[in-house]
Amino acid sequence: MDRIIFHCDLDCFFASVEMRDHPKYKGKPLIVGADPKGGKGRGVISTCNYEARKYGLHSAMPISQAYRRCPHGIYLRPNGKKYREVSKEVMAILETYSKEFQRVGTDEAYLEFTQTTQDYREAKGIAKKIQKEIYTKLGITISIGIAPTKSLAKIASDENKPNGITLVRSGNITNFLKEMPITRIPGIGKKTKKYYHKKGFRQIGDIIVTPLPKFLGLFGKNGEWVWKVAHGLDDRKVKEFYEGRKSISAERTFYKDTNDFQFILAKLVEINQKIHKSILKHRIYYKTITLKVRLEDFETYTRSKSYEIPIQDKSLVLKTVIELYEEFKKSGNKIRLVGIKLSNFERSIKKQQKKILDFLSVEQTAPNVQINT
Repeated sequence: MDRIIFHCDLDCFFASVEMRDHPKYKGKPLIVGADPKGGKGRGVISTCNYEARKYGLHSAMPISQAYRRCPHGIYLRPNGKKYREVSKEVMAILETYSKEFQRVGTDEAYLEFTQTTQDYREAKGIAKKIQKEIYTKLGITISIGIAPTKSLAKIASDENKPNGITLVRSGNITNFLKEMPITRIPGIGKKTKKYYHKKGFRQIGDIIVTPLPKFLGLFGKNGEWVWKVAHGLDDRKVKEFYEGRKSISAERTFYKDTNDFQFILAKLVEINQKIHKSILKHRIYYKTITLKVRLEDFETYTRSKSYEIPIQDKSLVLKTVIELYEEFKKSGNKIRLVGIKLSNFERSIKKQQKKILDFLSVEQTAPNVQINT
């Protein structure tokens, strides 16, 4: 029997909440994000409604560019507290439908019904009930993809937005995917797609017809995940919270490009503190620290450092980030954005302790880390 996995994705979440609370915004291009300041604003779009998307606007677009394309749009600053409350209400509803539940950020979640649902017809009925309950109680819509794997369910949820339900059975995977651009595969973005395009891969169908050995020869071990997604071979479980998450990150866009190190350092301290609230709350240990820097010309760079043993040390993260920033400090270039990402997670404290003892037993020199247990 096929697995039955739902990917539930709220439709343009922040904008939907604002249109619910302000009916006068409906039918008009609505953009939630940074202040555009007449086209001179900093920052990016958090989300926008479908009317705004008709002008080519999308999440993460620079707000200045958005304003040039749609100066008559309604621009709102995000109300994080309100969105978090609505998100909690949505997740509370979704959790009542399945014990196998995994939230992803504020607006997405996976549910699994393999053991509790007979077939995809019954699953579609459950999806309709979820949509109706969320709209009736909260006044916003949600799109749902139903498929045998998490990755296919995620692709499916984006197929019939807004308020759509898309089913992908195992026997129809190839027909469903083959004409889609490769960017529909999670993990292939604007930069990565260029690498695939150079090798002649533009549609997912191009991947499907390529044998795995040949694909690995072209893209190495990193291409294995992409090939497996295209063939419906994703066996990841629906698990709650960080077991399915690979990293935590946060970033800040400055109102004015700057090379003032003290100002940049202050922002890095803020970001580091924010990330570690989640790290401590969920007892996460990590091995890899990544600094993200975007220059005034929008060129973006990342620099990373990994440790042999899993750590949970806010001071060490800041020290590492400062070291990684040194090359940008020397260059004198003005900075537009900085960010920090922690990845390579582990959760088991016993596992941490065993690894630390093993590490010390061979008299290796460990970095100056503090393990908080």
